[in-house]
This record gives sequence, structure tokens and C-alpha cells, in this order.
Amino acid sequence: QVQLVESGGGLVQAGGSLRLSCAASGRTFSSYPMSWFSQVPGKEREFVAALNCNGISTFYANSVKGRFTISRDNAKNMVYLRMNSLKPEDTDVYYCAAKAGINGLGPRSEHEYDYWGQGTQVTVSS
Repeated sequence: QVQLVESGGGLVQAGGSLRLSCAASGRTFSSYPMSWFSQVPGKEREFVAALNCNGISTFYANSVKGRFTISRDNAKNMVYLRMNSLKPEDTDVYYCAAKAGINGLGPRSEHEYDYWGQGTQVTVSS
């Protein structure tokens, strides 16, 4: 079992930066591929970025490639999403998610993840 708690969201001007954090409980955190998703109320969560268990392999949605960076610190049970050059269209609630039972990168579909945090709001003003 893994419990996830996101933090670091807030209000930022376009062009600014934020770093989201996801704190995980559980002794087996390093065995879970991790991902970040975003969601506008009333819509499905959209894939943002994925990271494998050791933090070496990453994958990004085209909309954030080159601007966002996903990383993890397994010693601290933490996952991060560094968000640079933020745009108003990045405004969303951001969630971290853990996928059990696989190696490599997590899937792009929200329906295949096993554990979710409660989300953190990111608002980018123009």
C-alpha cells in the first residue's frame, strides 16, 4: 500500500515556475513507477509525465516536453515535477500516481494506476 500527498501548487504568472512535490509512504516506494497527471474539473485526468523506478527513464506529454521535468528521490520517498515557462493553459489540479506490479514507465491512462494523491491546484495567470 502506498499513500501519496502532493504539495507545492499555487498561483503563478505566465512564464513563471513551480515545483510540485509528492510525498509517498511505504517501504516499497522505490518499486513503483510514478507519474503526474492533470485534471480540469469534469474531465478525465490527462497524462503529464512518467518516471520509472530508478528515475532514469522519463516520458512527457507533448504539451509539456522541454518545460516540465519529473524526478524522484527514493531515499526520501519523494517525486517531483519541476514546471518552467508556465502557461495559462497549464492551469489544472495536478496529481501524482503510482503503478504497482510493473517495471519501466507507467501507462498513459489514469485508469491503470493503483494509488493517487489528493491533488494540488496550479493556477497560471496571464
